[in-house]
Amino acid sequence: MLNNVNFRKLVIESLPLFIIVTGVAFVSFSLGPYQTYDTQMEFEAASNVLKMGTPFVKVFGTVIDQPPLGFYIETLFFRIFGLSTNTGVTLVTSFGLGSVLLVYIIGKQLYGKSTGLLAAALFGLNPWQLVLSRSFLIDSQCLFFSLLCLYIGIMAINKGSVKLALVSGVIFAAAIMTKFFAVFLLIPLLLFYLYSRPNKIKQILSQLAAFSIPTLVFLVSWYQIFLGRSLLSILDNNNLTSIIPASTHVVPSPFFVTNFLLHYGVGPCFLIATVFSLLFALPIVKCFPKIVIVDLICLAAIVFILGFNVVLGAVLKLDVPYFSAIKYDYQALPFLVLLAVSLNTKSFAMFRTAKSMVYPKKFLLYLTAILALIMIVASLTSSIYYTNALSKRDYLQYRVEPQVNYGYALSTSTPLTESSPLMVLQYLGFAVVLSGLLIRLLWGDRHRFRLLFKKSNE
Repeated sequence: MLNNVNFRKLVIESLPLFIIVTGVAFVSFSLGPYQTYDTQMEFEAASNVLKMGTPFVKVFGTVIDQPPLGFYIETLFFRIFGLSTNTGVTLVTSFGLGSVLLVYIIGKQLYGKSTGLLAAALFGLNPWQLVLSRSFLIDSQCLFFSLLCLYIGIMAINKGSVKLALVSGVIFAAAIMTKFFAVFLLIPLLLFYLYSRPNKIKQILSQLAAFSIPTLVFLVSWYQIFLGRSLLSILDNNNLTSIIPASTHVVPSPFFVTNFLLHYGVGPCFLIATVFSLLFALPIVKCFPKIVIVDLICLAAIVFILGFNVVLGAVLKLDVPYFSAIKYDYQALPFLVLLAVSLNTKSFAMFRTAKSMVYPKKFLLYLTAILALIMIVASLTSSIYYTNALSKRDYLQYRVEPQVNYGYALSTSTPLTESSPLMVLQYLGFAVVLSGLLIRLLWGDRHRFRLLFKKSNE
């Protein structure tokens, strides 16, 4: 039972997160909504669930070639608030804000509270995240369920709980029945499980069964019982068969994913921070091995997701994976964010390590730690700048190469101008997010800073 002191502490600790999520909401609702061919087709599928009971699309002459859960969730929202694109995008944005909250929770669990808040802010203000959360696409829903599954799954691993493994399995089933990209989640989840070194065969089998059965039940129920198809029909997807048309004269480049991340997805400051974070782990590996292990798990997830997209697009020369890196690599974004903002945890670890050293090593470590914090600030600043810039454009094209006019494109009929009231809302959102981080810095971390500088001066 909470007493007044504990309640006050809970409110103070939760306040920065609430402020950050509120600020991200302001920025989100100042953008879009964005439209493309995919959003039109998915809106048709969701509309037909409302009208016909199934996600039927005319172009296929049958149900859409995606799992159905996302469209049924959207239909429930339509029944309450009315059938319109704006209504549907509001639901998608809500899932996006939920993902911001989950990135905080996961970041807090893996790296600490301050790093979790930084992760929530950097993820929430990332233009890649914001554009997809303001488009009528099932990707935001899928990522939300994937992150929720990861969080519950880590709890199940830490506690050795079969019940939590079952809960995580049900959520994973929801994720995979929203979009098959949720399968990428199995990489970090498996690595966290192996890191826990389970040694009881009965518990291993029980947790594996509890996690797997819900997904199998959902897949069989939809594909075999409802649609009357084989489970192998999951692989019957035009995106996995259509190669890049010769008429486009596009020669696949293995660097199309790198180009997307550098110019559109996260930006150069963010990528530099991520690389520096990996290099930064080397000096602290002996003192803080858990941080390094978590880094490697995030890196493995990123490499697998991005590598899979490269194989589909550049090696197999499949058209949709090649020009749709914005969607195919989306599941990697939270891990990129966590890896980048872990510089916060590592910088303080470096400060503590430097206290026991003598000059010039002490000075070098202090300088490196300060540089790490500057990189986080630069990443956040660049995200704000790029988000503001794209909000003024009515057409977004994510080119596969800078000089090649080919790539995923979205448009909006409501680009912002400096005199627009929504631009005021956007600037307010940026300010609110930064104030949430400042409150955490001045209040939540004040004791840590005081102790750190006190000891460093001794």
